[in-house]
Amino acid sequence: MREQGNKRILIFNVNWLGDVLFSTATIRNIRRNFPDSFIACIVPSRCYPILKGNPNLDELIIFDEKDRHKGILERFDFVRSLRGRSFDIVFLLHRSFSRALICRLAGIPERIGYYTRKRGFLLTRKIIPPPKDSLHRIDYYLDIIKKAGLKVEDRYTEFYITDEDIKFAREFLNKNLVSNKDLLVVINPGGNWLPKRWPKEYWAELADKLIEGFGAKVVVTGGYNDLSLTSEIKSRMKFKPIIACGVFNLKQLGALIKEAGIFITVDTGPLHIANSVGAKKIIAIFGPTSPKITGPYPLENVIILQKNVGCVIPCYEVKCKDNRCMKAITPNDVLKEIKTQ
Repeated sequence: MREQGNKRILIFNVNWLGDVLFSTATIRNIRRNFPDSFIACIVPSRCYPILKGNPNLDELIIFDEKDRHKGILERFDFVRSLRGRSFDIVFLLHRSFSRALICRLAGIPERIGYYTRKRGFLLTRKIIPPPKDSLHRIDYYLDIIKKAGLKVEDRYTEFYITDEDIKFAREFLNKNLVSNKDLLVVINPGGNWLPKRWPKEYWAELADKLIEGFGAKVVVTGGYNDLSLTSEIKSRMKFKPIIACGVFNLKQLGALIKEAGIFITVDTGPLHIANSVGAKKIIAIFGPTSPKITGPYPLENVIILQKNVGCVIPCYEVKCKDNRCMKAITPNDVLKEIKTQ
């Protein structure tokens, strides 16, 4: 594909926080290929903050297939709204049939995305997908535009925070008596599926040792749905952490993490937010997922902890009852990485 002057370009993005963040490299490279074009991106509402403020996009369009666009009438209304915007090209980062159908019904002339047997007839440019789990997710999305003929110059992710976000984070720290001289450690114990979570007792032991041995101020982050998890961690501790579940939106969380001396997390969206905002030091605990596929990039300030326990990685056994890959990494393993820096 060659640059063809001003175009109206649509990017139909994926549904997951981390992957939407990975897609920012693709968005930026599309912008470079079409510097004067109008570029819009479709995301679910929960991923909207990931792309809010991204200068490479002119418009963000919300599509919630399990909520506001669940019904047939709502879907047709959405199709009509896209048709009214008169897009010339759509890059389908999501492999679903329904999204390709929506773009076909919306009358978008060029529809570019990964080929599948079910939706191949809906695409005007069928990109042959790479073998499963052969590429990092950043490169998986870049591969679509590269094979479509666009130039790809780089592959880093972007997440934009404002002065207001930074102000909110600093005010929170001031209210909780955290000063610039303190060692601020932010821990993120939640995860979007249970096998990726580190044991609650490990988090409690680690936080206690950070407070007792390093004099750290430990902030525990998460959403409202993580309140019970953090309460259980707190109940197992000798010392008192600062609980911040439900306090921050994603932008403010990015600002908080940027203030921290150390950010400790499992493989989940905030890991990639931390890397994108340039966190000072990140310790990422990996178990069933592969850093080669969903790990942070770049790795300048990141330490990845993962142990070989004899399982095939990546493992997608959501109902795993053993979770030995996560249990194999101990609080002392994490502390060792902190002490050696």
